[in-house]
Order: sequence, then structure tokens, then C-alpha cells
Amino acid sequence: MALSATVYTFSVQLALVDRDVYREVELRVARHPSETAEFMLTRLMAYCLEYREGIAFSDGGVSSTAEPAVLARDLTGRRTAWIEVGAPDAERVHRGSRSTEQVAIYTHREPAKVLAQLAGKRIHRAESIPLYSFDPGFVESAAAAIERRNAVTVSVTEGQLYLDLNGTNLDTAIHEHRLG
Repeated sequence: MALSATVYTFSVQLALVDRDVYREVELRVARHPSETAEFMLTRLMAYCLEYREGIAFSDGGVSSTAEPAVLARDLTGRRTAWIEVGAPDAERVHRGSRSTEQVAIYTHREPAKVLAQLAGKRIHRAESIPLYSFDPGFVESAAAAIERRNAVTVSVTEGQLYLDLNGTNLDTAIHEHRLG
């Protein structure tokens, strides 16, 4: 018998000061049995940090091979952002970059290892694709605070992320690396 996904709810207060985005968002996030809490937390952070009209978690979630973990579509249904999480393979990033205006990767892994895995591979517009990471220990500490129902405040100003997750207060720099 296959295991089913566990659904987590997040009530998010979002303040992206650098982009002048202020929203309250209610999210239901399905965690696949093979997905770690760190990966799910990174998916949540990618969604919050890339927030815009039409953003959504992909239908297939982590098991989808046709779509990234997070994507955005315009009103016509055309993809406008392809946002990978973790350590995606080069072919997925290449496919996303060819079909979408904006591509980004958010990782909870060691960024040097992710960059090395992608180095020298054929990736369309690689030089324009950012890889974002967080300070060591941030993702693990935040993931440890996740419950089935979560109250979250995400504030970003001048490249610094401030997170309150169920009363656990954390902060980190958002580190940007380039593939190319």
C-alpha cells in the first residue's frame, strides 16, 4: 500500500519590503512521504520569496517530472516563473529556462555542491539563473518548528530574511549565486 501525502497548513503574513509586497496568504502544502521537512520548508520559502500573482505549488508536487516545485502563470495560463527547489538536474533547469521568462533555484543543500553538479551542463541562459541559499542551520532550525497547522511571518528587507514560525524566531541572509 502506497503512503499518502500529509497536508500542512500555513497562515502566512508576508512582507517583502524590497519589492513592496505585503500579503496574507493561506497555504495548504502536501508533503510527499519521500520529502524531508527541510525540502518542504525550502519550497515554502521559495513560494514566499517569489510571491506574485499566479504563483502556485505544482500539481504533481515533488513527484512531478514535468513541472518545477513552484511556478507562476499569467491569466492566459502561460508559465511566467519556473522555480526549482533542492538540487534539480540540469535537464530540468534547461527545460524551464527555454520555456519560461524567469527561472530560479532555492536550495537547502550546500550551494557549492549544487553549482558543481550543474557546472558544464547545457542550461539555456545559465548566466541569468540565480541559485538562492540560506545561512547554515537556518533551514534545519525552521523545519524543526513545523507543525500540522502553522502561523508564519516572513519579512525580507535588504536581502535579510526574518522568519517567525510558530513562535520560533530566526533570521538569515539570502545568498545569491549564479550558475553561469
